[in-house]
Amino acid sequence: MKIIVTGGAGFIGSHLVRHLLRTYPDYQIVNVDRLTYAGNLDNLEDVWDHPGHRFVRADVGDAAAMEPLIAEGVDAIVHLAAESHVDRSIAQPDVFVSTNVLGTQTLLELAKKYGVRKFVQVSTDEVYGTLGPEDAPFTENSPLAPNSPYSASKAGADLLVRAYYETYGVPVNITRCSNNYGPHQFPEKLIPLMIARAEAGEPLPVYGDGLHVRDWLHVEDHCRGIDLVLHRGRPGEVYNIGGGGERTNLEVVQTILAELGKPETLIRHVEDRPGHDRRYAIDASKIRRELGWQPLYDYESGIRRTIEWYRTHPVWLERVRSGAYRQAVRPGC
Repeated sequence: MKIIVTGGAGFIGSHLVRHLLRTYPDYQIVNVDRLTYAGNLDNLEDVWDHPGHRFVRADVGDAAAMEPLIAEGVDAIVHLAAESHVDRSIAQPDVFVSTNVLGTQTLLELAKKYGVRKFVQVSTDEVYGTLGPEDAPFTENSPLAPNSPYSASKAGADLLVRAYYETYGVPVNITRCSNNYGPHQFPEKLIPLMIARAEAGEPLPVYGDGLHVRDWLHVEDHCRGIDLVLHRGRPGEVYNIGGGGERTNLEVVQTILAELGKPETLIRHVEDRPGHDRRYAIDASKIRRELGWQPLYDYESGIRRTIEWYRTHPVWLERVRSGAYRQAVRPGC
């Protein structure tokens, strides 16, 4: 197969590229990334010269750039490219609409035009909104009720994906995952941010009371789920992928401090952000039942391995924090 992976220099995208090349050594992966602040070529160091890997720097919303790649013939598009940081979406919602909604529509139109056999939209549980403490986890039939510009832009993209299936018959799937964690995550996100600050002995800012609950999913388990949906997902279906690891943000931060031997006095409660969803939880029984997916990581082992990875890769972390990673030079970039 020949597969376009968009956003393949980012956190989840780079893990998916490595997973596909490792699992299917005969596949051709066309890795498309605009290399915004979250795109990091250091994430691809170990696969850059793989014979099945080709990197193209392009904006998914630029039809003139994307059309030649799709016109040359691809079997599938796995669409991960997105603006994804909620705080940034509150400050610049227009950027999120442009990339997440219009960029997705551009790809869908080209997939329709050139008969792409599978289009996988990688989305988020945040499109479902928020849960109360006693509410059942989100299922694929939960209504979309996004509460931030980021989640609204992803919900809009998901609805376009559905429309292209219902109206034009484009063979699509949508995956909605819970909060990912693991190596190579950009350190504006909770876990790598807290690890980096704790290692440096800096204060750890926690929004509000810190009791917002998230369902944590290891990125490698997420990639195995995307792989199953790509190859075996029923056309038009949505599949939730969740780790079953509900923890409050405060619990996550306390775990990190304990693993690093740092005091909890580093925690600083700061003003909560607007529209902060209280709880997410995913019911992943559909992908388990239909496709046989099972997570390999429980939260306890996964978070310890993640903390250890950041501890033993200080150069990667420092290059991101200093901005040096953006000066990386590779052919085609």
